[in-house]
Amino acid sequence: MPFTPDRLFPRRAVAALLALAVAAGCLLTPVPVRAGLLGGSFGIEEERELGQKYHTMIRARYPVVEDPEIVAYVRALVDRLYAQLPPQPFPANLTVIRNPALNAFATPGGYVYVFTGLITDLEHEDELAGVLAHELAHVSQRHVAKRIEQMQNVQLGMLAGMLAGMLLGTAGGGANMGEASQALMVGSMAAGTTAMLNYSRIDEREADQVGMDFLVGAGFPPEGMVGAFQKIRRKQYLAGSSVPQYLSTHPDVAERIGYLQDRVNRLDDAVRQRPRDDARFVRVKTLVRARHADPEAALGAFAQGEGDPALLAMGRGIVLSRRNRVAEAAAAFGEALGIAPEDPLVLREAGAFHYRSGDAAKAASYLTKASILNPKDLMALFYLGRLQADAGQTGPAVDYFRRVLEALPEDAEVHYHLGRTLGAAGDMFSGHLHLAYAGIYGLDQKQADFNRKKAQALAKTEEQKKELEKLEEVYKARAEFWKGA
Repeated sequence: MPFTPDRLFPRRAVAALLALAVAAGCLLTPVPVRAGLLGGSFGIEEERELGQKYHTMIRARYPVVEDPEIVAYVRALVDRLYAQLPPQPFPANLTVIRNPALNAFATPGGYVYVFTGLITDLEHEDELAGVLAHELAHVSQRHVAKRIEQMQNVQLGMLAGMLAGMLLGTAGGGANMGEASQALMVGSMAAGTTAMLNYSRIDEREADQVGMDFLVGAGFPPEGMVGAFQKIRRKQYLAGSSVPQYLSTHPDVAERIGYLQDRVNRLDDAVRQRPRDDARFVRVKTLVRARHADPEAALGAFAQGEGDPALLAMGRGIVLSRRNRVAEAAAAFGEALGIAPEDPLVLREAGAFHYRSGDAAKAASYLTKASILNPKDLMALFYLGRLQADAGQTGPAVDYFRRVLEALPEDAEVHYHLGRTLGAAGDMFSGHLHLAYAGIYGLDQKQADFNRKKAQALAKTEEQKKELEKLEEVYKARAEFWKGA
């Protein structure tokens, strides 16, 4: 079965899915489309609208990763693979979801989603690329679109509502899911949806073969797809429900691994023996594991001592800081800096730690050096902005925050600190405006509502009213999925 939970539904499943959607309180108002009903055609405009609806639902209900180091890396992999696809009507749009499930999926409209669990549980860059290549093959072969075209008399908005109903209604808890099992259910929705569809083995085989073409064409070692399947299957045996169910519901996984390995064996030696380059993958995996994985499991992994000692020490420092073991974290960051004093990532993380620990001088020193060595490090700029705000340097702080928002317009934390800084400087409208955005993007409806109303009361100029209109558009799109949450 595929790596995606977005497979669409035949007519016989519509009634059941509608019931789930209504029970979840998230059935959407139908979106107007040119033909009104999906009666055998699924055009670009319909695909765009469905993809946007699904994307808005994901962003409204589930926490995403905004760290530019992580996002830029995964986006580069997607873009590298996407270049191998035949011409597409949409650019690739990547989102990294903070969720421990070993999963990734693609939806109509060019949207690609990668779960943090997929990054932490794979061992090599080409394995991650193999999963992404498989998913992009489903897109290029229009497997999703063909399923939609088989449906009759189903409005586009209703279809998005059914998707939301399955995902939200089954997962439960939305962004506040506290139990690992609930979080993992989101990733394993691929099983329920696709099993009900009886998604064909022909489609899966085609996605495997075409995905392998993309993987090889993009210059990755071809073993990546085979290795990913093997590791996911192995994890199934070790952890049961902590992997996508589709590997247990379809008994042909071993067959798929076999024919992919046979194909790899038939490739030219120059292709088959491509060397692996995991340097950046390891750095990003360290960050993801340290910041988003279970703390004790992460500490155990870093304690094994396998890999770059500076990254291992940095990872321990991040996890120990999460556990509020400040003295141990400081020692770990000191060890990392002693090994790699010119590594901008180590400097950034050490600077962020010392900022949170109250040592502004050390924080400024490390963060300044990090931003010089890597001017694209937006997190370093963000913390430099916070240092400026703390020192009462409002102008430079606002400049830093706005620079970060140009690249990360939906980062709740940046909006929050920009709003606080502007409010402290006396610009109350802009302060509440950005605090409202922080509530929207941070999945905090109460904060969004409170500050939105404050901004509404303060909007006087035409420019402010236009800014408020933009806020209202974003709020309305997200609030549609907050109803009944």
